Amino acid sequence: MSDAISTIPNLGPASEAAFIRAGITTATQLRALGPDEAYRRLLLSGTPPHFIGYYVLVMGLQGRPWNDCKGEEKKALRARFDAVKASILGTTEKGRSDLEAALQFFGVVERRQPPHP
Repeated sequence: MSDAISTIPNLGPASEAAFIRAGITTATQLRALGPDEAYRRLLLSGTPPHFIGYYVLVMGLQGRPWNDCKGEEKKALRARFDAVKASILGTTEKGRSDLEAALQFFGVVERRQPPHP
């Protein structure tokens, strides 16, 4: 029986390659780490954060289709995703990364415009 990451539902070759770059090389290792720690390692390896990628991972580790995540469960997963992302990226109280806030302060990048109602 193969222990490839791509044997986990919803995770294909691209996901497998990203996890391998993050030092996670087997499905067994991925399951043992769990979705939050595995996703944290993906972020540390340079994978850009993306909520859909996170909940696809969570659903796959539960053996569920990726689009099975809805309603309150999806809201709860969004909070977990945001916490994992913030722990890695150092999000400020305004939702910007510390790096982005510093670059904006020095005028290197444009300031964000507040959303219109």
